[in-house]
Amino acid sequence: MRELRRREFLISLGLACGLRLQAEPLTAEPSIKLGYAAITWGGDDPKAIEDVAAVGFKGIQLRASAFDRWSRTPADLKALLARNSMAFPVLSSGNLNYQPADVAANLDMHLEHAKFVRDAGGRMLQVIDEKPKGRAVVADDYARLADAMNTLGAKTKAIGVPLVYHHHMNSTGEPPAAIDAIVAAADPAAVGLLFDIAHYQQGGGDPVSAIKTFAPRIKVVHLKDVRPIDAAPGYQWVELGRGRVDVKGCVAALKAAGFAGWVIVELDKVVDAGGTPVASAQANRRFIVNQLGLTL
Repeated sequence: MRELRRREFLISLGLACGLRLQAEPLTAEPSIKLGYAAITWGGDDPKAIEDVAAVGFKGIQLRASAFDRWSRTPADLKALLARNSMAFPVLSSGNLNYQPADVAANLDMHLEHAKFVRDAGGRMLQVIDEKPKGRAVVADDYARLADAMNTLGAKTKAIGVPLVYHHHMNSTGEPPAAIDAIVAAADPAAVGLLFDIAHYQQGGGDPVSAIKTFAPRIKVVHLKDVRPIDAAPGYQWVELGRGRVDVKGCVAALKAAGFAGWVIVELDKVVDAGGTPVASAQANRRFIVNQLGLTL
């Protein structure tokens, strides 16, 4: 009798624990999706896709060179990506000239790029603004740029391709105060933010702090590093961990904010003699795995 009561007690306890586990499921940490930018391959996009897949990244950001190559046959790009088990999170669509005389033609061009992204199985369209020529940036430029992006973003959203704005050196959106003004004037329903940790750092800001501020607007991130050099322009993009950006702090801030979107590793070009795009991608992967504790 005593043994029977003991067994009944243990069964009851197990059932109670099981019900508690069902009622209070463990919450998983938001999953960051890691991709790589094709810019390092200088326009050889088929090679970039194959190399990035071989290194182990699951997505690739392509540039306008991909539009030039596959604009009439987007299904061919879609098939190539599928063969390499590669997602297409973002297309770099180039500069958006928001000056009144140029904006209409620019909107048409970027909308065509968005249709290409849709047809090739891509997800988002990135624009960088083109700052005014021959004069300084003024406060009205922030509103003009935001208006142009709001119009474009509404059009791209209508065909299923969200628009993201990439603040950038040598653009209207270079210093942190300008980025603040542009993001504030842009419609969140039409324009997301591609936050670049190295461009923000080089522009004079603290990217860790900015991630906390902009978290609700950030749709994709460029994981990038930069170091000072003596030659013009005074800085150089380098592999992760070789520059002055607090990459670990930025990733920690993204995790704390619950970011679960695409993080794209970007290196404009190989800076070391004898280096290759693949070797740089492998170095970036090692940093991501060994220093950041992320998995591809």
